[in-house]
Amino acid sequence: MKGAYPCGHFLAIRDVKPSTPDGCEECLRIGSPWVHLRVCLTCGHVGCCDDSPLRHATAHFHGTAHPVMKSFEPGEAWGWCYADEAAYDPVPGPATRRHIAPPMAR
Repeated sequence: MKGAYPCGHFLAIRDVKPSTPDGCEECLRIGSPWVHLRVCLTCGHVGCCDDSPLRHATAHFHGTAHPVMKSFEPGEAWGWCYADEAAYDPVPGPATRRHIAPPMAR
């Protein structure tokens, strides 16, 4: 399968459980909104996308060097490697059946 992936980081994907089913971990703590969610395929951290004000998924990569994340939006299975700036679709990992809106938008 190595030849199918755009980089070797996708080979290190783990079977993770999302850290929270309720949204971006950091945004929930501080009451910030988000646009879309991403889940780290190394540890299960759930963070917000780069269109969100605080970009916690990218911050998680910079803080941990965990390279691959997956969209945590319904109907999406694509992944992104931050280290090599490479996308792949589909990638294995957790999925959600509904869009998880920030608390103030619920």
